[in-house]
Amino acid sequence: MAEEKQKGNVSRRSALKGLTGLPVVGGILWAGAVEASQKKKSRESILKTLNINASPPPKTGPMSGDPIRLGIIGFGIRGPQLCRSLGFATKKWLADMKASAEKNAEDTRLASFLEQENLNVEITAVCDLFDVRAQEAADSFSTDKVKVKIYKHHQALLESNDVDAVVIATADHWHAPIAIAALEAGKHVYLEKPMTHNIAETYALQDAVQRTGMVFQVGHQHRQTQSFVTARDVVNKNILGHVSLIQANTNRNSDNGAWQYTIHEKASPDTIDWQQFIGNAPMVPFNPEHFFRWRKWWAYGSGLSGDLMVHDYDRVNCVLEMGIPRSVISSGGIYTHKDGRNVPDVMQINMEFPDFTTGSSQESGKERGMTMVYSATLGNQYSRTTALMGHDATMELGNRLTIYADRNSTRYKDMIDNETIDPNVPIYQYDPSANEVDGITSATAKYFADKGLLYTYRNGRRVDSTHLHMWEWLSAIRNGTPVSCGIKEGFEEAITAHMGGLSYKLGRRIDWDPAKQEIVPIEGFDLDEVLLTDTEKLV
Repeated sequence: MAEEKQKGNVSRRSALKGLTGLPVVGGILWAGAVEASQKKKSRESILKTLNINASPPPKTGPMSGDPIRLGIIGFGIRGPQLCRSLGFATKKWLADMKASAEKNAEDTRLASFLEQENLNVEITAVCDLFDVRAQEAADSFSTDKVKVKIYKHHQALLESNDVDAVVIATADHWHAPIAIAALEAGKHVYLEKPMTHNIAETYALQDAVQRTGMVFQVGHQHRQTQSFVTARDVVNKNILGHVSLIQANTNRNSDNGAWQYTIHEKASPDTIDWQQFIGNAPMVPFNPEHFFRWRKWWAYGSGLSGDLMVHDYDRVNCVLEMGIPRSVISSGGIYTHKDGRNVPDVMQINMEFPDFTTGSSQESGKERGMTMVYSATLGNQYSRTTALMGHDATMELGNRLTIYADRNSTRYKDMIDNETIDPNVPIYQYDPSANEVDGITSATAKYFADKGLLYTYRNGRRVDSTHLHMWEWLSAIRNGTPVSCGIKEGFEEAITAHMGGLSYKLGRRIDWDPAKQEIVPIEGFDLDEVLLTDTEKLV
């Protein structure tokens, strides 16, 4: 946390330094006081009181049987990453990673990829609107046994008898239309976030999943992160007490973090299917910046609310299961990147859950209601944690899990009074990486890693989170096992993102009616038109 709490002459930061000599057992680093000589019985007393179960998610079913034949729709930035999680890397990536590992022994990306378990899939088809990218996929993934076929249009790919399931990683405005078409064509779907680009699509996609019965997974891979499973146990055991405030954030300060992606030198009207890219967005003349940097415009993307906030919302939702907020208020603006974009680069979103409770250590009925505050800037990279603030304790949530008792806690009052617990020092810290060396190569990678978006751990070994999320989806197809981010979770994510975007563009509070399961209408406005209008703000 940003502030250092003081007790005597000892700050939180210096107290944390004092933990380095304490034992780590099974990835659990505990501390109840600053003094390294604290008696063993005090430590055991804290752990016994908490009784936290730090265990990984159960492994889903086997990958045996006939290979599942996959079609890849969208092979820009996220598409190749998803393919690597499936076990397929481009020739260029393999060469780049080999060269990087030779220069830096701590760069373990290639080794981690080569150690992945085989998911028993074949990539049989690819569709991308940029000819160069589609050809790269086909050239890299084709084998003597399986030749990857290039399709100019996703509908033709979906009609292929050589495709059992599809992975969709297109611009946001194509997510739902392609996913619905795939489900109706009898294909299983793995869909990148955000699930939809507008409200009507959200209901239409929900209907398609329920009607077709195909396996559907949204790409929130952090649901495989071991610390989040542990966090659910923390909440279920009421270790935090009533959580009244959650703070989550995104801070990025680079061209890549601000969606200023490289424009390929071979981009032209001859190599890019511009009309197909536009789809249901307003037609504009060919513009390679719109194609490669589509996240900067509402017409194709979802801004900070749909592109980045949804990560943090779903991270918390998978722990608390609080669902759709009752109301949302957003603010912000374009303050750093005045480059023609119309989505904000600074945004704050307040989500209200007035009836939600995580339980209480005080008398019944005293505590109820919670606010989640998400803030983001694309002009600063100061690191801030995700914090769940309860009456009895605060939990910092990331790839590592840390809990601090609150000095005014009801539950821990006696242990604080007798100095078994010092509120300046964690009462519990779970670090599944314990003795691992993390091959982090950039600040951007560290940002994603801290949010559980790059990797997690299984039995002390680092594993790609997306690989596990793909495994879960493929197991559901093969074995009928459940998925952790299906249509229910995707619906909640999408509606929450749309409420954030609507509030920003209209400059007012957006309400959710849980009885009618709809965003409360606003007289004089078509809410989908508001979302899709390619201007910064309407009011």
